[in-house]
Amino acid sequence: MSCKNIFLGLFCLLTVNCSGETDSVRGTEGKDMMRDNGEYSRTSRISDVMTDPVFGGYGRLLFPVQTGYWSGTTLEQLRLTYYSHIDPDMTVEIVNSLKERIQRGEVVFHDIYTDEEKRADVEKRNTVLVFFKGQRGAPYAICNAGGAFAYVGAMHDSFPHALELSRKGYNAFALIYRPDDAYEDLARAIEYINDNAERLEVRADGYSLWGGSAGARMAAALGNGYYLQQLTTRTDILPAAAVIMQYTGYSATSRYDAPTYACVGTADGIASWRTMQSRLQGLAALGIPTEFHAYDGLPHGFGLGTGTVAEGWIDDAVRFWEAQTAASGVNAVRKAAGNGGGVHTVDGMRHGTTQRGVNIINGKKGISR
Repeated sequence: MSCKNIFLGLFCLLTVNCSGETDSVRGTEGKDMMRDNGEYSRTSRISDVMTDPVFGGYGRLLFPVQTGYWSGTTLEQLRLTYYSHIDPDMTVEIVNSLKERIQRGEVVFHDIYTDEEKRADVEKRNTVLVFFKGQRGAPYAICNAGGAFAYVGAMHDSFPHALELSRKGYNAFALIYRPDDAYEDLARAIEYINDNAERLEVRADGYSLWGGSAGARMAAALGNGYYLQQLTTRTDILPAAAVIMQYTGYSATSRYDAPTYACVGTADGIASWRTMQSRLQGLAALGIPTEFHAYDGLPHGFGLGTGTVAEGWIDDAVRFWEAQTAASGVNAVRKAAGNGGGVHTVDGMRHGTTQRGVNIINGKKGISR
């Protein structure tokens, strides 16, 4: 049974419309958009971004290819089904960052399937890895957006995470996948990065898998060492050092699961925070490192949580990831760039202020307020 058929029914009931080089492409400088300096703005038309020649035909994949799950004419009007707290300024930052990266010669779009494979299965044309390059030789993360296995809400649920990780020095990829074959596409993406790590200038071991909602299920599944081998049919790829997951009802546990950080809102009507808490306590009982945060009053799909009680959680998650691997390789870069702030402890404290909600580290409750 397809991923889409399993989960679409539940999500439809609870919809929240809130606010080598041969398989890659180098962009060429495109026409100015809205601003005199060629940058996009909040009032730039989404259709103009999708068709901008700078993206070499991949612009259409920056927004959901499945119709009926998003709306809006301009970047500031973008709405995605199931998601809340969409930040229009971040949307503008993302498309401008991608454009600038291409214009300075970075390879941003990486095909995980060959042209022959895409001719044999046209749906594979709707897949791509979007690369937010960080420090040379630093570990990498793959960010997977949710969308109920009906569409991919990358502009809110994976691109922002990848951009922020790259600013911290990490190499971050956001996967645009086929909703009906999501696990296969993530497995292929892991293989692609592993096999091309030297060319991509990323560290192959110590990687992390990130995801929200449906994307969190993907990260958890491929973060399991047994399932990784089953889905890639390979034994030479190391398991993920950490899984970072948001707002999902995924409940399976196994001794092969990766160290896991999870966060969710207590007002989530789709993914129960108690289900997530129970799963992480189960992992902790198996001796697997865990960290869990449930934020008071937040609904489903808050993304980075900018302007909410969850703001800053990504720094917390990065620290958890770093704790699972012997070398992060980017601390000096983060300090020099002034990006070392964020969550300073594991007891629910951020910027000297308690994160309101439930905070549990390795199965032990820290602060609940």
